[in-house]
Amino acid sequence: MLDLISIGDSTIDNYVLIHDAEIQCNLDKKQYVLCIKYGDKIPVDKLVHQVAGNAANSAVGASRLKLKSAIYTNIGSDISGKQIIEKFKSEGVNTRYVVIHKDMESNLSTVLTFQGERTIFVYHQSWKYRLPDLDTPKWIYFTSLAPDFTQTNILNELISFLERTGSKLLYSPGTYQIKNGVKKNPRLLALTEIFIVNLEEAKKILGHSDEEKVSIKKLLKSMADLGPKMVVITDAHKGSFGYDGGRFYQIEAFPAKLVEMTGAGDAYSSGVLAGLFYGKNLQEAMRWGAANGASVVEKIGSQEGLLSYTGMQSKLKDCKITAKEIQ
Repeated sequence: MLDLISIGDSTIDNYVLIHDAEIQCNLDKKQYVLCIKYGDKIPVDKLVHQVAGNAANSAVGASRLKLKSAIYTNIGSDISGKQIIEKFKSEGVNTRYVVIHKDMESNLSTVLTFQGERTIFVYHQSWKYRLPDLDTPKWIYFTSLAPDFTQTNILNELISFLERTGSKLLYSPGTYQIKNGVKKNPRLLALTEIFIVNLEEAKKILGHSDEEKVSIKKLLKSMADLGPKMVVITDAHKGSFGYDGGRFYQIEAFPAKLVEMTGAGDAYSSGVLAGLFYGKNLQEAMRWGAANGASVVEKIGSQEGLLSYTGMQSKLKDCKITAKEIQ
């Protein structure tokens, strides 16, 4: 029996690390802008080519933590698709649900990295999503899809699967799912065991502007009122916040030597899921998430720093940071 099936997109990430740039603050739009010299040749410090994608990251992260994981994802019949398959196999991720599309290219992203933060250029293929005949896992991890997922029946297929099997769902919606409107699918939210997003995403889902000051407890409770049994909101270096239906929690980010931020959220989410899988409560599972996220940002890419089960136990033992209840 599988412990986890991840559902979502996979990609190849090309990381481009640069130093000849600067950050400017756009006061009108209240955002920071990465500036490089137009028409110039920009020196590159390092190039890295890796398999990535939210679903891929979660499947690999779970496998390293000793969960029997598989993935439903779509790839092309190109060299990148072969690299994705090979990576899954090398990490012990079951590939029986990987759909290979003939005469199509796989997804591709270019990750421009400067001072530890990243700007991502994303190329999404137009996949015709259709849920395969899945075995019944203990958990489903549902995450980002290409924008044309709305032209398919994937959400209703997933809802039907969850209702029929009773598998637990971790829902971490991607950019296009959030743009389409997460609240449009109340049944999926009601079937969600734990819902994980970052602060900006939580505000967007609930109809708040980025500038609007809303208490974290209100955000957590409002999200839980949409249906999920548990909710977690991450906030980068400020840590994360959780609600288990009765109590609110906050945990600081584990200390880390920041190299590159890509994949920190996926690492956090797969750590939380693993903690819950091993019978931990949300308060302790948030420690697993914080440990995994801290490890990933110390490496280039979204999977290199993902912890093994032994590595997780060691990091949890060494770091005494715990999730504390918010009154």
